[in-house]
Amino acid sequence: MGQKLLRNDWNIVSEVELVYKSKMKASERPQLKQIIDVVEFLKQNWDANRIELLEQFKVILMNRSLRVLGIYEVSSGGVSGTMVDPKLIFMAALKMNANTLILAHNHPSGNPEPSEADKKVTQKIKDAANLLDMRLVDHIILTTEGFYSFADEGLL
Repeated sequence: MGQKLLRNDWNIVSEVELVYKSKMKASERPQLKQIIDVVEFLKQNWDANRIELLEQFKVILMNRSLRVLGIYEVSSGGVSGTMVDPKLIFMAALKMNANTLILAHNHPSGNPEPSEADKKVTQKIKDAANLLDMRLVDHIILTTEGFYSFADEGLL
C-alpha cells in the first residue's frame, strides 16, 4: 500500500525555476523595424522546400527595441491549414521574456489573402497579448510570390 503524505511534507513538491540565457549580445540581434526587413527575415528562416507544400505557422519573438530574441515554429499542418494553439505562442514568449510579437504563416496555394480563420486567430492572439502587456505588431502571410501584412492592411 502507498504511504500517506503528511501535511508538512512540502519538500517533495516540484520546484519551478525560470532562467533566460542569451547566446548573443542584445546589440547583435537582428532588428526588424520595417515590413521589408520582416519579410526578408522570414524568407531566410523558412524552408523553401515546404512553402508551397504545406502550411506552417511561426512567431517572431522580439524585445521592446524590435530586436529578435528568436523564431518559434508553432505548428506544421496540411495543404490547406494548420492548428494554432495560442498557449504555445505565449509559453514561448514568456519563457524568452519577449514583449513584441509578429505572427507568420504561409499559404501553399500562393494566394496571400487571409481567410476568416486567419482573421479570428489573429484577433484572439492580439487580445491575449494585450492582456499580458505584449504587442502584436503584425501577422504576415507569406507566399513564394509575395506577402500580406495585417498591419499594412489596417487589420491590427
